[in-house]
Order: sequence, then structure tokens, then C-alpha cells
Amino acid sequence: MNIIDPPIRAETTPRHSVSAGGVTPTLDTLNRPLRDLRLSVIDQCNFRCTYCMPRDTFGADYRFLPSSERMSFEQMVKLAKAFAQLGVEKIRITGGEPLLRRGLESLIEQLARLTTVSGKPMELALTTNGSLLAAKARSLRDAGLGRVTVSLDAVDDAVFRRMSDVDMPVSRILDGIEAARAVGLAPLKVNAVIERGANDSQILPLVRLFKGTGVAVRFIEFMDVGGAGGWSNTKVITARETREIVEAEFPLVPVIGHEPAATAVNYRHADGAGEVGFIASVSQPFCGSCSRARVSADGQLYSCLFATHGTDLRPLLTDSASVEQLALAIRSRWLQRDDRYSELRSTQRRSGSGKVYPTVRMSLVGG
Repeated sequence: MNIIDPPIRAETTPRHSVSAGGVTPTLDTLNRPLRDLRLSVIDQCNFRCTYCMPRDTFGADYRFLPSSERMSFEQMVKLAKAFAQLGVEKIRITGGEPLLRRGLESLIEQLARLTTVSGKPMELALTTNGSLLAAKARSLRDAGLGRVTVSLDAVDDAVFRRMSDVDMPVSRILDGIEAARAVGLAPLKVNAVIERGANDSQILPLVRLFKGTGVAVRFIEFMDVGGAGGWSNTKVITARETREIVEAEFPLVPVIGHEPAATAVNYRHADGAGEVGFIASVSQPFCGSCSRARVSADGQLYSCLFATHGTDLRPLLTDSASVEQLALAIRSRWLQRDDRYSELRSTQRRSGSGKVYPTVRMSLVGG
């Protein structure tokens, strides 16, 4: 598991070597390239989802990061430039709920100007609970955002309110999804975390609602992320079980051509009316192909969703350090990366081990 990270130090080794075959990727100890950045812009959220930010932990007196401790947009852009130099091709903006960060469109506009080491435009995506999306979809698109993933665990209003633990109708989220679709934020995805006994009744309604709309539904196994204090393996409905429930009503065909670092295994409706994805993060961990780095809103670099320690990048986010120095520090940390939490936990579950590792809270590093 994560060891305490060594202090940031300057390096003189090149970031990449460029040859006729292209750019040599930045590889960790398990030969996984750095390709994706999950950038958290705020740790606050207006939902209290039971599996992520339960209200008994994240109550009214919980201390979230004050604005003075969050990275500025200028620092985030500097950070993104450094990651771009190291081979990152996609930046996903996360939280908390990222749309709670004021002026987010300004950050997106600046990030949209970045290019990858191969000269392509940086791919920009955003994950949101959708509660503010209807009002912001057009301005986000106009700023340069490419696509959106909306977290939605139920379409039944009562189940939705129970899962999110907020007094808000599910129609507000559905309006946000429709607004995003209307302005062309595509491909548009809906992520649903399925917990046995909580919202497993919503699997087929979610598929029915979005079939034929161009919105892809992806079902995620209930994970033991930071905040999921009530997690139990008995509450996990595996991706295979979920797919069997879907296929009982909707015939599916596997999508050929799986991206190496993709988290979902995707299927098409047999009649061609859209896709359904299944993310087997518990039953079939995909640590071996993970290419994602995460940076929290306060400038801590995490090399795994289940990390126990971060590397503080803030000393290199000042005017006294260059983008190149920041990139070399990130590279140094990535070269030491050996995280494979989910694979280890999977082995422990099969062996009957009850060992549990403390992990950073999910709202800080993004999902």
C-alpha cells in the first residue's frame, strides 16, 4: 500500500524521450502510464449520499476546506500544464460537487487551450451530481467542456431522496441531463452506484429511461471508499449480476474494442438503441491498467482513489517554481507508484482476511 511519500526534490532527468515512434510514456513501477488527471476543484457537496458523504459524518459542523486553502484557478492551470508535459491526455474535473466552485467556466476556458504532448487538444470532462447542471450546461459547453458524467443512483423520487439524503426532486437532475444533451455535451454518461437493498430496484428503470436517448448508463459496484462506513461485501451486487438483470429485459451485445485503461465494460442494446456499461471495481478490479492521478482541491497528489497519503505539491505551485520543476516532481512520484488497493482487497476478501486500510475521503480526491 501507499508508503509515506518522500519529500519533493528537483530532478534533472528528461520528462520524455521523443523518437520516430512517438513520446515515451511516464511509467510507474507496474509499467502503467500517466494518461489521466482527476482534478478536484472543491471538497464540498450539496448531497449527502449514504455511500460517500453520510450525514452522520459530514454534518453541519464538518470542517471543509475554506476557500483560502483551495488551489486558485491559476495554480490549477499550472498543474494541468505540468501533467500535460508528462503525457496526460484527459482532465476530468471533480469534487465534491465541482459546480459549487464559483467561476468554474473560467478554469475550463483556460484548460481548453491546453494541448497534449502529441499536439492534440486536451480532452476535458466533468463529473457532477447534476443538481446545478440545467443552469450551467450551456456556459460550460461554451467555455470548452467536452463531456459530462452525471451521478444518478435512482429515477424513483423516493429512492433518489433516500440515497442522496437531500430534499430535492430527481426531476431536477433529469432536467440537468436533458440540458447537457441539448447543448451537445457528449458523449453523456450516467453513473449509478448499486447497493443491494438500497437501490437495486432502480437498475431496469434507469436502463428504460435512457435507452434510445444517446445517454449511456453505467452501473458501478458498491465500493468501500472513504466515507462508506457501512460498507459490506454482502451489499455488493456484482457487475455480472447487474448485467444479468438488464439482459432479462434488454438483450445486449458486447462492444468490441475495449480501451486499455477504461473502467467500464460496455454493451450495446441489440436493437442499436444505445449502450450500457458495467464497472466491476470490486469483483474484477482493474488496477493493472489504471492510468489516473488525482489532485485534491488543496494541492495534494494522490496516486490511487484509495490512497492513504498524498504528496504536497503546493510548494511548487508558487511563482518561484516553474512548470518544468513541478512536472519533474510529479514524475518522480509517479515513477514510484505501486498502488493496487482493489486487487489486494479482492485477494483478502477471497482469503477471508478482514484487514481494512484507512483511505482519504472521496469528496477530497474525486471519484
